[in-house]
Amino acid sequence: MPHLRPVLLVEDSPNDIELTLEALERSRLANPVVVARDGVEALDYLFRRGNAPSGAQHLPAVVLLDIKLPRVDGLEVLERIRREPRTQHVPVVILTSSREEQDLIRSYNLGVNAFVVKPVGHREFFEAIHDIGAFWAVLNEPHPGLPGDVESGGDA
Repeated sequence: MPHLRPVLLVEDSPNDIELTLEALERSRLANPVVVARDGVEALDYLFRRGNAPSGAQHLPAVVLLDIKLPRVDGLEVLERIRREPRTQHVPVVILTSSREEQDLIRSYNLGVNAFVVKPVGHREFFEAIHDIGAFWAVLNEPHPGLPGDVESGGDA
């Protein structure tokens, strides 16, 4: 059985982390979820440096990325993901409260796969997370150039 790629949730709001994890769990998504609480933690995980958690050898099925993050903001994380050949094809979904047009434009200019404004209502938020998780972690076919295990280079 192939390894299930994790979902990387990059979010600094404890409330949004809790809601997102609960929504993914309720949607019965089998993929493990890794949480990074700022841009530096996300980059450490993706590039296996610093205090990257165990399991970091597997690139994520999708990165759910907030824009407004401490230390390194989400748009800088996106830019670094797209700059590196090993991560450039990892799907990234901006999941943000920002409705600023400049954030939307810059995200797409940097190569984001989708831009989702977090719904305010509890039920709508759960539905949005369910749909995102189901599409990107289950239905979407990853880019054939996306490496599998970082250490082995095999498919995961």
